Amino acid sequence: MTKKTAEKKLKGFQHLINAAKWSLQGFKSTFSGEAAFRQELLIFLILFPLSFYIGDSPLEVTLLILPLFLVLIVELINTAIESAIDRFGDEHHELSGRAKDIGSAAVFLSVTLAILVWVILIF
Repeated sequence: MTKKTAEKKLKGFQHLINAAKWSLQGFKSTFSGEAAFRQELLIFLILFPLSFYIGDSPLEVTLLILPLFLVLIVELINTAIESAIDRFGDEHHELSGRAKDIGSAAVFLSVTLAILVWVILIF
């Protein structure tokens, strides 16, 4: 039985458990294969607790935390795009390069947003 067939048969709590396992596999894979994700995760682990110290209100704490999560989310999506493209081969194709560049630009924008929010709220 393929993974896709198994997914169709799973329902309810068992599907939730399997989805959590697959998500954990995705985290592990990205952590082991992507230096950028490891760096961003390290920054997240430092800044997340710091946001509770810096933020003067629950709203400010939330505003400091949200872009940190966004950076990790966008990096995961970018890695998924790169992995899907790399599956088809190493030869250069204009559309493959374009998709990878766009994913990279999304990561850049999310990092820029995080920096902006932190600078605005700190100063």
